[in-house]
Amino acid sequence: MISLTVNGSPHQIDADPATPLLYVLRDELALNGAKYGCGLGQCGSCTVVVDGEAVLSCMVPIMLLEGREITTIEGLGTIDEPGPLQEAFIELQAAQCGYCIPGMMMSAHALLRRNAQPSEEEIREALATNLCRCGTHMRILAAIRRAGELMRAASLPATDQGRAG
Repeated sequence: MISLTVNGSPHQIDADPATPLLYVLRDELALNGAKYGCGLGQCGSCTVVVDGEAVLSCMVPIMLLEGREITTIEGLGTIDEPGPLQEAFIELQAAQCGYCIPGMMMSAHALLRRNAQPSEEEIREALATNLCRCGTHMRILAAIRRAGELMRAASLPATDQGRAG
């Protein structure tokens, strides 16, 4: 048995320790946000965040994750209460087919946790391992900038809301 903490909840996993995290998330925990794209760590559709860092879940065996905090797209918010990143992607219509979006959002989440006001270059660098064939890259970049704005505004005291920026 391997103990994993996913989106703040503990789980006991009875699987081969070499099993990639992606398969455990999808098959054992019914968390289907991380997508199977290539299985080779080349597309980014399976990206999740482990201890604040974006990782390709198709490449990480669960034996390396015991005692670490794993966050998936499901941990960012819900349909009724989307998190700032999800809200920005919805607001700016940053998804087309949607297959790559969970991975893009998780890469962006890791970036925005470190830097809520990243430069265009920093955003592009954070998304370098994520591929999209639909061509919504400009909207994705705009949504990440918007999410940073929302996050900064949410962290200000109510009296400081008018001074954000």
